[in-house]
Amino acid sequence: MVKHLNEEEFKKLVFNYEENGEWKYLGDKPCIIDFYAEWCAPCRMISPILEDIAKQYEGKLYVYKVDTDKEIKLSQLFGIRSIPTILFVPLEGQPHMAVGAMPKDSFTKAIKEIFNINPPLIIKP
Repeated sequence: MVKHLNEEEFKKLVFNYEENGEWKYLGDKPCIIDFYAEWCAPCRMISPILEDIAKQYEGKLYVYKVDTDKEIKLSQLFGIRSIPTILFVPLEGQPHMAVGAMPKDSFTKAIKEIFNINPPLIIKP
């Protein structure tokens, strides 16, 4: 399931920038963070894709959303200038940033390349 994060949740689940000067991801699984706004049409286009990804990769990664209109400090911290902006956060190393709406196959490819997680097998009857 996609989880919406406010600043306090972000500091507990992703990165506590007040305690750490350098990037240190706090999660136990890789995550995708969607920086979005309610009024943004491309953001609304990728929302169902992220819901699908959260279901398909359940137990393998987290999918988070950060509302840039409500969480201005987080948006500034990551230098968000255009939305949607997607952060792919591996367990180790720096996050990878993608700007703009992406089709589902681009998300699947990024998950494979950045997180080394293969897409789940879909068995059709």
